[in-house]
Amino acid sequence: MSHPRWLRLREEMNREGIELLALVPGANLFYVTGLSLHRMERPIVALFPWDSDPVLILPAFEIEKAQQAPIPWRLFPYTDEEGPARAFQAAAEAVGRRGCPIAVETLGMRVLEWSMLAHVFSSPEPIAAEPLLARLRMVKDPNEIAAMRRAVAVAEEALRIWLPQVHRGMTEREATRRLIQACFAAGADALAFEPIVVAGPNTALPHATPSDRPIGTGELLLVDFGVVVEGYVSDLTRTFAVGELDPELRWIYERVQEANAAGRAAVRPGIPAEAVDRAARSVIEAAGYGAHFPHRTGHGLGLEVHEPPYIVAGNTELLQPGMTFTIEPGIYLPGKGGVRIEDDVVVTESGAESLTTFPRELMGLGG
Repeated sequence: MSHPRWLRLREEMNREGIELLALVPGANLFYVTGLSLHRMERPIVALFPWDSDPVLILPAFEIEKAQQAPIPWRLFPYTDEEGPARAFQAAAEAVGRRGCPIAVETLGMRVLEWSMLAHVFSSPEPIAAEPLLARLRMVKDPNEIAAMRRAVAVAEEALRIWLPQVHRGMTEREATRRLIQACFAAGADALAFEPIVVAGPNTALPHATPSDRPIGTGELLLVDFGVVVEGYVSDLTRTFAVGELDPELRWIYERVQEANAAGRAAVRPGIPAEAVDRAARSVIEAAGYGAHFPHRTGHGLGLEVHEPPYIVAGNTELLQPGMTFTIEPGIYLPGKGGVRIEDDVVVTESGAESLTTFPRELMGLGG
């Protein structure tokens, strides 16, 4: 049996000299404990001291769920009638360490939880827990990669179900609705994020929102979506042609396709993450479109859609086997159209494997 993740967490805390770490419901708590709890107006906080068993402050109706996790919790429940203040106080007395700094999820913890912790522990400014948690989560184990393979397979099957349904004159919103239905028909547990299905000038906006605009002929159609399977996500983008394209749009498609291939080919253990960004970006810059590629080449993928490592200039983190991330270069021409081709890759012992295999060649949908 592998070493429990909560014990690995404690080892990392000892290595860094972090005496106390606090987690709230979300991907990090699920990763460490296997416990999936809802974030709501009732605060839930898990406390991990570096030298004793974890503590969990939670609403009383969540006790049974918490006890199912294979963690030697000390539970401090509270009812709606009494509120959480007394449970926080009792938990702090059990943990001790009054006045010590607390490491927290700066991207996840709300003022609600922090103000209560700071009060009962008389704690100074919090420490960012993200670097420590990223080191635990960045390298995926075989079970995690297997779940991501299934999430990719479901997304690609959804795309195959959906494509024959899309046609000129259909609105972006209707096409999105049908894609969502296809995702669940293909076996998704949930959507990884709100899908982006846009056409024509809207494809020039990297994070466009589907509208009631009909899909027209001679336009690009961009689809960016992902699904969740067993807690792990996929994230896939493909761009299609609706009818005959303007020569420049076809030209930028080919450049993005080349940039995507260059990025995937660059991946191998031991190189900095920024080298992958450079490989993809240099193709687009050489074509004269560098100013039209405004975002990073990729982001880590796992329990969350965006997590370390980030494939961006300035990130010198060395790639390791088991890291998973996207490669998604794009070119966006305002008022005209944009192209993005996104794949999910895993670093192997000798290079990289693309978990996504859906064709990258320009496909036409008629028009």
